[in-house]
Amino acid sequence: MQKLETTMKHRGNRKCRFCGNVRGLVRKYGLYICRKCFRERAVELGFKKYG
Repeated sequence: MQKLETTMKHRGNRKCRFCGNVRGLVRKYGLYICRKCFRERAVELGFKKYG
């Protein structure tokens, strides 16, 4: 996981792991997933949906 963070340092290199989108990225915890893919796969990644 550490290597991914070092390779995606600059804004132009950051993109979603699943769809390749560069807008609306969730970078917290080193996820690098766009908002849409995060909403679709949140439960698979171990997050719980509330509300």
